[in-house]
Amino acid sequence: MESLYLYGAGGHAKVVAEIAEKIGYTDLIFCEDNPGAEFVLGYPVESKVVKEDNCVIAIGNNVIRKKLAVTLSNPFVVLIHPAANISPRATIQEGTVVMAGVSINSKAMIGKHGIINTNASVDHDCILEDYVHISPNAALAGNVSVGEGTHIGIGACVIQGVKIGKWCTIGAGTVVIKDIPDGCTVVGNPGSIIKQKSIEGL
Repeated sequence: MESLYLYGAGGHAKVVAEIAEKIGYTDLIFCEDNPGAEFVLGYPVESKVVKEDNCVIAIGNNVIRKKLAVTLSNPFVVLIHPAANISPRATIQEGTVVMAGVSINSKAMIGKHGIINTNASVDHDCILEDYVHISPNAALAGNVSVGEGTHIGIGACVIQGVKIGKWCTIGAGTVVIKDIPDGCTVVGNPGSIIKQKSIEGL
């Protein structure tokens, strides 16, 4: 199989690399602007990507992932762990990584450069915009929409039909039962907004 560059060389990148191995990539190259090590998981770490090779941005931070995505000209791949359960009627766009134990159900739409993390559940007709991160064991019921760049924390739950805005942070274990505007941080059960930031420039 052709080469795959992983932009990033931290803990998240290690998990992404093992997904790539599971689906048959054997020539992996980690890439960091300022490499702290020559090898990660036995693969080389370089400071620049080769433009014609496939790439995935293996960085958990949504803002950084967006900045890199608009800078790099490489073709981006979708990586789906073989142990994920993906409906054939779901759509997943370029650069997105789906980890082990994930369920994505019928007619769900996942945008570009997302992370659907270990054992997360995205139910029918959900719409996730670009650069969204759904953390481990988080659960979205049917018809939920999540705006660009939003991070749903570990173990959070979102009831059916809720709309969450862009660049929000939903805290670990939060239960979201109503719509959330852009730029909000939400915590608790039921979830309540504790702060709101401007998303201008994100």
